[in-house]
Amino acid sequence: MPKFKPAWMVLLTGGVFGIFFAVLVKLGNPPNMGTCLVCFIRDIAGALRLHHIDKVSFLRPEIIGFILGACVAGLVAKEFKAVGGASPILRFVISAFVAIGALVFLGCPIRMFGRLAGGDPTALMGLLGLIVGAWIGVLFLKSGFMLGRTRELSKANGWVIPVFALFLLILLLAKPSFVFLNPNGHAPIIISLVIGLVVGALGQRSRLCFVGSIRDIILMKDFHLFQGIFGFFVLCLVMNLFLGQFNPGAHPMGHTNHLASFLGLLLVGWGSTLIGGCPFRQTILAGYGNTDSGMSFLGMLVGAGFAHNFMLAGKPSGVSINAIIAMIVGIVVFLIISSTNRVR
Repeated sequence: MPKFKPAWMVLLTGGVFGIFFAVLVKLGNPPNMGTCLVCFIRDIAGALRLHHIDKVSFLRPEIIGFILGACVAGLVAKEFKAVGGASPILRFVISAFVAIGALVFLGCPIRMFGRLAGGDPTALMGLLGLIVGAWIGVLFLKSGFMLGRTRELSKANGWVIPVFALFLLILLLAKPSFVFLNPNGHAPIIISLVIGLVVGALGQRSRLCFVGSIRDIILMKDFHLFQGIFGFFVLCLVMNLFLGQFNPGAHPMGHTNHLASFLGLLLVGWGSTLIGGCPFRQTILAGYGNTDSGMSFLGMLVGAGFAHNFMLAGKPSGVSINAIIAMIVGIVVFLIISSTNRVR
């Protein structure tokens, strides 16, 4: 199996994703938040009552679609394989801080580029933080950092996250009383699910990764994955202009604490480089059998719930001192993990 897919596939995936990002906003998802992996995982955490902020509690069909779309594409391509075993607990911890960092910024890398394509200038500090974080991660990769090697596992391991996604879909459709579903702030469920399935399948085929593209440029001067980001940004921008959603200077669902934005996505860039992929890539990998990525997904789920329970997540009005402290703690944790897992 080749490591890289054709350039047109990466470009196509990014472009389709960018169009869908803008369309989902038009159909009811929050402004500049057509799709945000961590924000939507946070919403799932709320629906399952891992936090109790009703406004951000919903079983997001986009996430369900990403996982199931990747699963189906992996099965069709005969690439579904249960693998794992490379420091799962450390991956869980790193991913929890990645989620916290993204929620302090108010968006994962996908939403950061989506915010820029919507005219939000405050996302630029997040972009700078993401680049610096990926650069720090690359420095440790060059010095021998690794979380261990994966090995093939029994097939049952690879089905845990896809089955979990099916369970979430059943809950979404059945609407039992013990699950809280905010009726506002989301596009039609069927459309969101179909979009998720399409993007999930394309993500599996293209290997698109929003942090991996920056990592590859820094590490190898390889722009292969960056074509996906280029396609996403350009077509999202064009679609926003077409739909009347481009508002230069506005920052809906964002804040102006630039230090928090920088530190939040610094953690996302650094942590994603350490675990081998951004939140989107980890979710896709979990969909077709990678249990380490499955652990990363669960880490983000718990980290997102933790962020809201301890008032770490940013708000349009700003961020709390708790958030800044959490970023500093995250940097210290990442420094310890990065320094103590180097193979010489």
